[in-house]
Amino acid sequence: MNKSIVIGANGYLGRHLAFFLKEAGFDNRNYDLQKLPLLGVDCYSPIDIAEKQSFEKLDPAVNYIFFFAGLSGTSDGFSKYEDFNRVNELGLLNMLTWMKEKQCRARIVFPSTRLIYKGKKGQPLKEDDAKETRTIYAVNKLTAENILWAYQNAFGIDYTIFRICVPYGNCFDDLFSYGTIGFFLDKARKQEPVTLFGDGSLRRTFTHVEDICRIIISGVKNDKTKNDVFNIGGETLSLMEVAQIVAQKFNTEVKFSAWPELAARIESGDTIFDDGKLRKLGLVHYNENLSGWISRI
Repeated sequence: MNKSIVIGANGYLGRHLAFFLKEAGFDNRNYDLQKLPLLGVDCYSPIDIAEKQSFEKLDPAVNYIFFFAGLSGTSDGFSKYEDFNRVNELGLLNMLTWMKEKQCRARIVFPSTRLIYKGKKGQPLKEDDAKETRTIYAVNKLTAENILWAYQNAFGIDYTIFRICVPYGNCFDDLFSYGTIGFFLDKARKQEPVTLFGDGSLRRTFTHVEDICRIIISGVKNDKTKNDVFNIGGETLSLMEVAQIVAQKFNTEVKFSAWPELAARIESGDTIFDDGKLRKLGLVHYNENLSGWISRI
């Protein structure tokens, strides 16, 4: 039986991953800083990844460590840079140091983001395309990817990185508070207009969280994903198309507004994911589409 650890099991992706690992038959242990568990996570132990000694409670005799802890956000990182650096970079370094000292041979599984890419107008992004970090969070994620490579090169600690564009969905409750889709749904459910900056033409790849988790779990079982980076694909839509789907469901309207200056400066443009590397390994199967999921809410 595969033994695993999820660090960040009370976050949006972490709690879904913990649930699907259990469903897949993993002997999994969950850790998080937050005190109150959310639905989908049976139980977990507290851990503060910014404190090196916190890792002493972990069992090094595991096959996988899913490192899904961290702070996210766009403009927040500029004012909270100490917290972002401490959690998103120092936290990873603390774990890697613990693994090196304990001779832990687990493979690290790490989620990265669309925000590390330099967007290409209407063109799919491959893993080796140009990078551009317009936020502290993006800097943290790209730095973390480089840290994982460095520790693999120096100490043989294996990893797999999955880059995720825009996740959506919730398998446990009616709280849809995460990211772009959560923002749209929150407005529409209150019978407020779904608001868009600019003309809504920006395009993204949207992936249901269950599809994300199943791809990650099947992916890490394949040795060909070891020490490599993969885009998780999905369904490509413009923000306008998504806003219209949500607005129609809740009988509200789409409203446009001018870009705030900072938001315009840090906007990365179109981010459309090419998942060809995963497809070549036969690891891609998407069960959900956005309009179908919205219709069932």
